Amino acid sequence: MRMPARQRCHAVLAGLVTLATAAALSVAATAPAAAADTWNEVGSDRADPLTESQGLASVEVPAGSPNRYTGIGTVPFDLTVRGWNHVGDPDASYNGYYVEPYQADSGSAKMFRVQAPGGAWSEYVHALSPGEALNNSFDTISPNGSWMVSGEWGTMNRLLVFPTPGVNPATSPSANLPQASTINLDHAVRDVQGCDFVTSTRLLCSSDDPEGALFGITKPLLQIDLSAEPGSADVTGRVTALRQLPLRSSCSGSFESEGIDYDRRTGTLRVIVVSPGFCVLTDSKTYRFTRS
Repeated sequence: MRMPARQRCHAVLAGLVTLATAAALSVAATAPAAAADTWNEVGSDRADPLTESQGLASVEVPAGSPNRYTGIGTVPFDLTVRGWNHVGDPDASYNGYYVEPYQADSGSAKMFRVQAPGGAWSEYVHALSPGEALNNSFDTISPNGSWMVSGEWGTMNRLLVFPTPGVNPATSPSANLPQASTINLDHAVRDVQGCDFVTSTRLLCSSDDPEGALFGITKPLLQIDLSAEPGSADVTGRVTALRQLPLRSSCSGSFESEGIDYDRRTGTLRVIVVSPGFCVLTDSKTYRFTRS
């Protein structure tokens, strides 16, 4: 039976509304959870190859504290003797706990060295979980201070979450530091050297990826947007490559991207890039970026 013109019009309009609604829901379901930031280079400083070549951290407590750096020359002799001969990219909580990640050439554990606001040092050892890589490239502490994110070398689809040693009351230097949860990434990352929190659910990370097959560029600056704040439960992370880190030197060869730091007080992002060959001594840089 043929419908009256008014009913046909209503039916067409209803169909269009249904299609429009479905399209909107589809776009909403596939749209990024958050827009990617743009970080523009605004300057650089020479990075000393012995003491500023692995990582860096801005420290808010005590007030007026200088930025901290790590490198082969900052590893205490007693740690080297005990096998902890490599330090990665450190971080500091907003209430003044400073954490350095250490690894050894072999073994079944990694170590986090913590300095309390009063100056005292303590060590927290983490026994590797099944399948966990030995290296300990970086740590970054969540804005609420309770949780610490770390990563593994190579091509990975995850980051690891721990209770923050020295801050989270569930931790003790006399007990194993357990893995609390995992950040499951929606895109593989390679050779992440450092990450830092920009917000409670956003990380910026420096990748030393030498191949460029994952994102179309080598040495990318990555943004990872989390589905929720990290804690005792697993969360997911959406990975976006923002740009290639600066690769400028008087020497040609392979650069190495290193640690990363975001200073919320000034909105400044800093990333270390080590120059190739002899120029590691002369023009390695800590690059500064601001967001636009």
